[in-house]
Amino acid sequence: MTQTVRPATPEDIPRLVELLMLDAGARHAADPILWRMAADAPAQIEKALNFALTAEQQPFHQIWQVSQDQGRITGVIHAMLLPVPPIYAGALGEPGLILPDSFVLPDAPSGTVEGLLAAAEDALHAAGARIKLASHVTGEDWRRAFEAAGYDPLTLYLSRTDLGDQGMPAGVRFATQDDIPGIVARSAENRQVLFGIDPFWDIHPQADARFSAWMTRSLTLRDRDMMVLGSPDQLEGYVIAQPASRLHFPPGHDITGTGVIDDYFHHDLASPATLDHGTEGAGALLHAAEAALAGRGIGVAFVVCPARWTSKIALLDAAGYETAMVWSIKR
Repeated sequence: MTQTVRPATPEDIPRLVELLMLDAGARHAADPILWRMAADAPAQIEKALNFALTAEQQPFHQIWQVSQDQGRITGVIHAMLLPVPPIYAGALGEPGLILPDSFVLPDAPSGTVEGLLAAAEDALHAAGARIKLASHVTGEDWRRAFEAAGYDPLTLYLSRTDLGDQGMPAGVRFATQDDIPGIVARSAENRQVLFGIDPFWDIHPQADARFSAWMTRSLTLRDRDMMVLGSPDQLEGYVIAQPASRLHFPPGHDITGTGVIDDYFHHDLASPATLDHGTEGAGALLHAAEAALAGRGIGVAFVVCPARWTSKIALLDAAGYETAMVWSIKR
């Protein structure tokens, strides 16, 4: 095989736009609502590539590599160093993440996916990543390559694309400053569950103070809704519905109609294995987040859930959510 893998250059951008449009089209075909194409998708992809390959000041370290066979670019892989959220210790530093906008042509030589993956891992290791993460949406070749390389599911991203407008459930209310201590307490329980599921979510010693400061600031942000169940002194749970970000959606997709539910916990979910206390409270918070998104004209919800939090997955399954993307880990 004459194929090689090398870093992408600005001269590759026209060809990369072609490949990444095919890549975005594959996701769109799998779910045309969640992965809606941007009206100006080629221009958005070109803009993102220009910035990644030419800008001196980058918000995070990106890696773009291409496979080349007899002078023809046959595939591309995109990776980055993922900043560690401030509530986690990150003792092993920033993990490396292989992003979903990685693509190989169907007629590329055998082993192209594996060659790109190995090159990306080498580049991430050289950049200091001691943990590797890989995201997967479509493409059996990529799924098999990740599994063969030792990646195991870490986080599921489940979606529902028919939110409608069901109204706010009784008992759920919008959070106020008085609720911050209760939200922080429930978040601490959430973090303990996460750490019990996987030590990847190692807790920062100052997590409570950092999360409290972020929640206080979040109350002032007008692009999201924070909702709670229970009185401030006996808060049962909380949920935050916010806009989708580019971390999960490549630039060829329109994310204006998609919301993300990440910060979400209730006593019902305290056992990661089973729903020992039923689902009434946790379900009410989930429906409240959906109603808040629908009230903003958002019809798609994207919920972040650890792959081994089976009780939470069961709740989401029952509510009509399906796995749309998987992040896997290789240590």
